[in-house]
Amino acid sequence: MEKSKVYFTKEITPESLIKMYETLGVELKGKVAVKLSTGEAGGHYFLNPNLIKDLVHKVNGTIVECNTAYAGKRNTTKDHWETIKDHGFTDIATVDIMDEEGDMPIPVKNGFHLKEDYVGAHLKNYDSMLVLSHFKGHAMGGFGGALKNISIGIGSSNGKAWIHTAGKTKNPAELWGILPEQDHFLESMADASEAVINYMGKENMVYISVANNLSVDCDCDSNPHAPEMADLGIFASLDPVALDQACYDAVVNAEDPGKAALIERMDSRHGIHTVEAANKLGLGNREYEIVNID
Repeated sequence: MEKSKVYFTKEITPESLIKMYETLGVELKGKVAVKLSTGEAGGHYFLNPNLIKDLVHKVNGTIVECNTAYAGKRNTTKDHWETIKDHGFTDIATVDIMDEEGDMPIPVKNGFHLKEDYVGAHLKNYDSMLVLSHFKGHAMGGFGGALKNISIGIGSSNGKAWIHTAGKTKNPAELWGILPEQDHFLESMADASEAVINYMGKENMVYISVANNLSVDCDCDSNPHAPEMADLGIFASLDPVALDQACYDAVVNAEDPGKAALIERMDSRHGIHTVEAANKLGLGNREYEIVNID
């Protein structure tokens, strides 16, 4: 298989985000969803609305999110709207909580554990998607990037429980009592990613990951640990597997000694296994070529 292209720039600005999107050479059509994390209340490392605003406007996009499956300020639609507004996202664009009116099943064709994925019902209203991810650590997944953003991120509250338990329950109240072995959870994220990509159509999705504020904790954490390494830059690709692999490798290969904490978080959770599983499902290529964009 030919290596996938992953474009990279060290510059993290609104202008460079637009340049990275244009470099991908795909014009997103129809009604465009911009999937990102709007961040848990108390957190402050989520993608800054002022950083992403111009790109969201360029694609004429709607910012989309789904409710969470854990206690906090995003697990009910009412609280989630308050958090989205407090974090400034409604000031820059239209926002849609996709499971505000419930969820819907979409099929997993060749999954390790799941035969269906449960996503916000509003997903059916979109024709294409910009997957705009903040690459950073994650307490359960090791790291969060493009694959997490389209699996856990597009999962409804029930769907998040379904993925976390490898298909054992859709009830968030039961989630923490029946967690599966770690690799089964990671493989279920790959299963859900396959479902979303097949549903949307591979040709209708592009992926940009911003590797800044590199905390060991996710934007879903209300009190994330301060980053110990410097920002890396922006990565973009049409291949989510190559993109996540490239971001992981960039952390591992960085000269910054502050990378140790993030590497420990990623590897102690076997985070790269999500990428391995997605590769086995044919969602992308772990072999990639970095193309530097000035």
